[in-house]
Amino acid sequence: MTLIDPEKQPGDVASGVASTMEDMGTDAIMVGGSTGVTQENLDTTVKGIKSVVEIPVILFPAGADTISRHADAIYFMSMLNSRTTRLLVGEQVQASKTIKDLGLETISMGYVIVEPGMKVGEVGRANPLPRDDPELAVNYALAAEFFGMDLFYLEAGSGAPAPVPFEIVRAVGEEVSIPLVVGGGIRDGRSARDLVEAGADVLVTGTAVERTRDLASLKEILDAIKRGNR
Repeated sequence: MTLIDPEKQPGDVASGVASTMEDMGTDAIMVGGSTGVTQENLDTTVKGIKSVVEIPVILFPAGADTISRHADAIYFMSMLNSRTTRLLVGEQVQASKTIKDLGLETISMGYVIVEPGMKVGEVGRANPLPRDDPELAVNYALAAEFFGMDLFYLEAGSGAPAPVPFEIVRAVGEEVSIPLVVGGGIRDGRSARDLVEAGADVLVTGTAVERTRDLASLKEILDAIKRGNR
């Protein structure tokens, strides 16, 4: 999946990026960011993307105050290692009636921040999962599964210097039956392929899309993911 942050580019640029990534083979567009997302730039971005792609557009929300009626679905997510109840359940309580009234499909997800965590870990007041503790990662993943969540997401953070360790991905993949999503620090095809082979079901790329104009390198990442999923 391709993550597009409404704060990072105007709506017309976002729609162009989404169209290009769809052509390259991405399976869905996620829209959201840790800071700077407003109702206006969110709606503009989602509507622009929806006008040019046929793949699903899924909200990756920062809070209850920015939810777009124009998206196809929304991650109803809980940051399981946050130190504040606001991101564990507080924002979700505030958003639930709005989501129902808008008729958005919900995709429940357990969300865990892995060191270094970057901006999302800071904003979410996370206790980042140590990079050398696969056992704790498995415990979080199983808790998400036992809560009945649809997905479990391991997030190193946008712009992380390295992706989630392969050992952690492998340990989690061996223990849970719900799909495993991995994001943060994925910048090349080799890392993408290794994560998929370790057990990731879905990879999310965001910063690589924002910062590069080298479409060949993005195609390499997507091709590596597709090959690894065969």
